Amino acid sequence: MTRPILEMPDPALRAVCAPVTTFDADLADLTEEMFAAMYAAPGRGLAAPQIGVLSRVFVTDVTWKTGAGSPRVFINAEILHVDLALAVNEESCLSIPRITVAVPRPRTVRMRWQDLQGVFHAEAFADSAAVIVQHERDHLDGILCTDYATLP
Repeated sequence: MTRPILEMPDPALRAVCAPVTTFDADLADLTEEMFAAMYAAPGRGLAAPQIGVLSRVFVTDVTWKTGAGSPRVFINAEILHVDLALAVNEESCLSIPRITVAVPRPRTVRMRWQDLQGVFHAEAFADSAAVIVQHERDHLDGILCTDYATLP
């Protein structure tokens, strides 16, 4: 059974999540549950607090709706650098159904994170991938896309 995705105003969605310190089978199981919930929703990203787990974990699959999938796991992700140029994108959130908001975000970001074995990685993200990783990373600090929404 797929874990339900929490919706606003659930307080877990506003929590600051704890860093992951144990890289084990339970963590791998959590990410598999997160992918199952994300695909069932259907979304392109999901953060652990969205299923009630207050850990610094999120998953993405930026391309599965338009082609071959690209599932990725991000643990203890941190943003190292952001582009000063912003782009406004229409964002929606699985935890705030039926609402889309215009959100200004950096066009590119460079992030560092750990994988399921605890190995560190760093990479730059652009375009829709940049939007998705920023959106999911925000969830780990209790920030929602509606917090950035521009007014008409």
